[in-house]
Amino acid sequence: MPRPMTITEKTLAAHAGLDEVTPGQLIECSVDIVLANDITAPIAIREFARIGVDRVFDPEAIALVPDHYVPNKDIKSAEQAKIIRDFAREQGITHFYEVGCMGIEHALLPEQGVVGPGDLIIGADSHTCTYGALAAFATGVGSTDAAVGMAVGTAWFKVPASIRFQLTGELQPWVSGKDIILHVIGMIGVDGALYQAMEFTGDTIGGLGMDDRFTICNMAIEAGGKSGIIGFDETTRAYVEGRTEREWTRYASDEDADYARTVEIDASAIEPTVAFPHLPSNTRPVREARDVTVDQVVIGSCTNGRIEDLRIAAEVLRGRHVDPRVRLIVIPATQAIWTQAMHEGLFDVFVDAGAAVSTPTCGPCLGGHMGVLAAGERAVATTNRNFVGRMGHTGSEVYLASPAVAAATAVAGRIALPDDLD
Repeated sequence: MPRPMTITEKTLAAHAGLDEVTPGQLIECSVDIVLANDITAPIAIREFARIGVDRVFDPEAIALVPDHYVPNKDIKSAEQAKIIRDFAREQGITHFYEVGCMGIEHALLPEQGVVGPGDLIIGADSHTCTYGALAAFATGVGSTDAAVGMAVGTAWFKVPASIRFQLTGELQPWVSGKDIILHVIGMIGVDGALYQAMEFTGDTIGGLGMDDRFTICNMAIEAGGKSGIIGFDETTRAYVEGRTEREWTRYASDEDADYARTVEIDASAIEPTVAFPHLPSNTRPVREARDVTVDQVVIGSCTNGRIEDLRIAAEVLRGRHVDPRVRLIVIPATQAIWTQAMHEGLFDVFVDAGAAVSTPTCGPCLGGHMGVLAAGERAVATTNRNFVGRMGHTGSEVYLASPAVAAATAVAGRIALPDDLD
């Protein structure tokens, strides 16, 4: 009889061909998807060549998504993209997404049904943990590990212990998944879940839609987490049925599973939250940040560029105009989201308000392009990191917030809530 296990332990055990696993155990697992982007894939491709194999283990299990510096911002980024393009064609990679049919990887793969419940996914990008919202084990790895994964279809893991975050209560107005995860990171710190699986449970989580769940799991890495994960329920089922291309498996934590600890949170007490420079854990309620003026607002990224995020931003911006001192950039996370937003009339709202609407790209999030900051400039962004120099000059500042707060800030010219605009 296997020991009681968490959803993370069950998923890893199944992919290792074992009846049970325990935290700290070293195991070799088969992987369902190996992911890389235009920064990490060229390194992985070079290492793949050094391994000495001719073909990837399964061309349908590799996903290559150039999204960080695309559309190509310069010659170097064009060369990076070409390396991926040539490799994808040579290997017959099924899931290669080029400009015009691409998106930000962590929004694109769930949308396209490439990842699903019960999967084990490794990605050469730290925010691969996003897919835990689908009740999958997903984690970031280095480019060398991705190369080995592409070659042989396996990866080594030390089984992480799990922390259970139990959230109960009804959320206040304008509080979203972004506020929840910023609140959690503020509580435990940027290393508060170091190499542990962050499992989010409770009626508050059960009441969230998939877009908010993706946001929460996306930022597990910002607390040091090995992964973030949310159990399978009817919301998950409604999202994956008819979408996910492979058969999926439902795993669930046993009631008597062992956790490193359980953190109980009264979600009704969570306020709209902003992370001050230069750490995601440097959080304060928006009510304590209203004197912070800004030069730029970015709404988008793998954290908050999905359709619900854009709808919330449009709700705040409708009939209003961006402060003349502020640049507002809106970036839908995928082509499908871009198209849906356009057909819903959201682009009219954004453009009428004075925003610029971009094709899908990670660009400004990592200070790549499409919104780089100069020295002394300050931005509010719906992205996931605000380290020194993250969006440009080391003398710039980034404040992390939800789409609602970001949109209100663009109008007010300072950090604000939508209710402050009335």
